[in-house]
Amino acid sequence: MNAEDPGRVVLLTASHRVAPGLLSWPAWQTLHAADRVLCAERDHPQLPYLREAGVAVEHTAPTAEELVDDCAGGRTVVVLVGGEGNRPLTDGLSRLGGSGRVRMPDLELLPGSYDLPGARFLDLVQVMDRVRTECPWTSGKTHQGLAKYAIEEAYELVEAIEAGDREELREELGDVLLQVVFHARIAEEDPDEPFAVDDVAATIVDKLIRRHPHVFGEETAATPEDVHAHWLRTKAVEKRRDSATDGVPLGQPALALAAKLGSRARQAGVDVPLPAGDSLGHRLLALAVRAEADGTDPEAALRAAARAYRNAIRAAEGLDTAPDTVEG
Repeated sequence: MNAEDPGRVVLLTASHRVAPGLLSWPAWQTLHAADRVLCAERDHPQLPYLREAGVAVEHTAPTAEELVDDCAGGRTVVVLVGGEGNRPLTDGLSRLGGSGRVRMPDLELLPGSYDLPGARFLDLVQVMDRVRTECPWTSGKTHQGLAKYAIEEAYELVEAIEAGDREELREELGDVLLQVVFHARIAEEDPDEPFAVDDVAATIVDKLIRRHPHVFGEETAATPEDVHAHWLRTKAVEKRRDSATDGVPLGQPALALAAKLGSRARQAGVDVPLPAGDSLGHRLLALAVRAEADGTDPEAALRAAARAYRNAIRAAEGLDTAPDTVEG
C-alpha cells in the first residue's frame, strides 16, 4: 500500500423494504474486497447474510476523524448504514473535507439495494399495525365504526380531483388508501374469517388480470370500447347476476344512483320506459338518465354548477371567490 494514498470510504446503504441479502453485485464485490467492514447496529438485517457470505463485520461507530485515519495507506473501509444514511458521520466527513487541513479519502455512496415501486406501502402496513396495537382510539375501531370515514374520504378525494389541486390530490389518495389498510388490519382479527391486506391485494390483482384478457391473455382490444366490452363480459360471468340492477348500491347519492341504473339498463339492452309522473323526482330522474346516455356525469355536472352558485353567493356578499378546499 502507498503510505500517501488516503484510501477510500464506502457508505453502503440497503433498503429495509427489500429482503435482506438481496444486494447488488457491486455491493458484494466491495464488501469482499474491503479491508474493514463496519456497522454500528448489532441488529442490522443484513448481518446474518454477510456472515453466511464470509464477510467479517465489526460492530463499531467510528467518528469521521477515526474513519479518515483508518483509511490512510490506501485502505478501503466500508460502513454499512441504513437506507436513510448516517447523518452525523457524513456531516463530520463534510466538515473535515471543508477544513482543508486533512487529506480526505475518496468518498463513495454505494446503494446496495433499491426500493421497488410500491415499497413505501410496506411502511404503511407496518405503521398501521403498530397504531392498531398501541393507539387506544384506533385499537377499538370496527368496520362498522369506520364506514362513514370511507365515504367522507371518497368525497374529499373527488373534491380534490375537481379542484385540480395536486398536493391535495396526493394527500386525499393517501387518506383513501389508509381506509383500505385500516379495514384490512381489522379484518386480520376476525375469529371466523380473517384476511389481511395481502389477501385484499391478491384479490384485486386476480380480478385485474381476469378482466384484461387483451393484456394478460390472447384476446385483442383496439379501442377503449373493446376494453369495456371485455370488462362487462368477464364481470357478467363472474357475478352471474339475475338482474341488471344487482350490485348497484342504493345508498349512493340520488343523481348518481339514477345515472347508474340508466347505464345498467342501457348496457343490458333492457328497454324500460321511465316511471310516469310530473313530480320533481321524476323530472330529475329523466334528466339524470338522459345525461348519462349522452356521456355526462350528472353528479359531477351538478357539483360544478353548485360551486358556481356558491361563488355567486360569495360575490353578492362582497367576498372573494373561495378556492375549493378539502379538509384532511
